[in-house]
Amino acid sequence: SSGINAEWPLRPGKYGLLFHSSYIGRAKAKNKGRISRYLANKCSIASRIDCFSESISSVFGEKMQEQVEERLHFYESGDLPRKNVDVMQEAMTEAMNALEKKEEPAAEEKPKKKKEKKG
Repeated sequence: SSGINAEWPLRPGKYGLLFHSSYIGRAKAKNKGRISRYLANKCSIASRIDCFSESISSVFGEKMQEQVEERLHFYESGDLPRKNVDVMQEAMTEAMNALEKKEEPAAEEKPKKKKEKKG
């Protein structure tokens, strides 16, 4: 047998690991490539947000998941999905509101008095 056939099972398919995603499975054959690229882009953006964000939040991931769902619906029905800039602005607003709610109780606490050194 040739070396190519021996290596074939080790190489990922056309869509790589994303092929196993339920989003790809739900898409029609003609849209599998389109939704896999869209999903890969959203995963890339989400990983960058996770890496560079100063606070932990699931808001952006949830919004991007909604966008993937909307894109699948668009491929099936033709209903236009929301624009990315609008969704990300909405996510920023929600994330900032959540961050402010977390910081409010800390701001209300009285600062502890420092103990004076005897000596």
